[in-house]
Amino acid sequence: MSFLYNIFISLLIFGMKVFAWFNDKTKKGVEGRKQSLNKVKTVFSPSDKVIWMHAASLGEYEQGLPVLEKLKEKLPEHKILVTFFSPSGYENVIKKKHIADVICYLPFDKKSIIKEFISQFDTELFFTVKYDYWYHLLEELKNQGAKIYVISALFYERQAFFTSYGKWFVKQLRKNVDWFFHQTAFSFALAKNIGLTNSSVTGDTRFDRVKQLRARDNHVKFISDFIGEHQSVVFGSSWQAEEKIASTIFRMNANLKLIIAPHDLKRVGHLKSLFPEALLYSQIDKAEFPVSKYQILIIDSIGLLSRLYSYADVAVVGGGFHDAGLHNILEAATFGTPVIFGNHYRKNPEADGLIAYYGGKSFTEEYAAADFVLFLLNNEEELKEMSDNARKFVDEKPDATNLIVRKILS
Repeated sequence: MSFLYNIFISLLIFGMKVFAWFNDKTKKGVEGRKQSLNKVKTVFSPSDKVIWMHAASLGEYEQGLPVLEKLKEKLPEHKILVTFFSPSGYENVIKKKHIADVICYLPFDKKSIIKEFISQFDTELFFTVKYDYWYHLLEELKNQGAKIYVISALFYERQAFFTSYGKWFVKQLRKNVDWFFHQTAFSFALAKNIGLTNSSVTGDTRFDRVKQLRARDNHVKFISDFIGEHQSVVFGSSWQAEEKIASTIFRMNANLKLIIAPHDLKRVGHLKSLFPEALLYSQIDKAEFPVSKYQILIIDSIGLLSRLYSYADVAVVGGGFHDAGLHNILEAATFGTPVIFGNHYRKNPEADGLIAYYGGKSFTEEYAAADFVLFLLNNEEELKEMSDNARKFVDEKPDATNLIVRKILS
């Protein structure tokens, strides 16, 4: 099976290199991997003790960050490496303030490439977030003597591990991973059924992360002036479906303030054509009229969304009306903001939890979501109930970070 895996990796590399000619995002990943080895060589020496976190993309990075920060606090002399598979994670994080000594792309999982990369430093602790597993990476780390963990692990029934051909990889996980820290009891039970018994249920570290958001300064310049005394809806990481919801609400209620933060800034031009009367956030200090006169504000800057949720009466979070994947709903819920989203969220158990608490609600059709948002904003008691429930849903979750770090350092 390792032979077939190596063929798969070779095909993956070939496919990404070909696709890079047509896709900028893939090109960034292919080109970025060429720099990974030099980055670690420049900063690390073979004797450096390193804590290494791997995240597939931005969401997993945010999920793992509380654990990484706590480990750095407990082991201040260790250096920090963060690797990404996806450009969307790398490109966002590299521009921000972070605690890592090196941030780079994870090299392609060929044995020779991985072995050379790992030999540049001494990995004492390695953890991957959620479910991004690579055979040669785990094998070489274990050969080096690293402790290997999976935090906020999430197993689900359609994974390859639960098929006949996936049994081979399960054996590798059983051999190489020291401990799985599961998000849910269901994930724990699935893993146990295939022999991954070195595990415990510690919860989702994202709850720890979003609780921290409340304590920081969440002020965003001009937003209070824009909203004034009106109710507001924030459309976070919006796709086409969420834009349809915004359009419906805009037509039906002229008193609401709408803030739209697209999932990709490339959609800003489309949004401006869809809402020509809207104001761009980057142009807010050059606006023709006072900011309070506008009904729609389009966010064409990155890094503001989690703060914007603190201003919202209702949040509509993108990604759930198709298979791209639901974006982070907890960043809104932590502020006691009811969250509305589509029903494609199989890999997001927190969505089911929020719905069960009646702090959020999912829909199959955009028009139904728009109708519910309007209903909610016209019913003060219903809005307050959902708001209280959303905050309670976050508050009642365990401190997963401390549970995980305590086990790792024991």
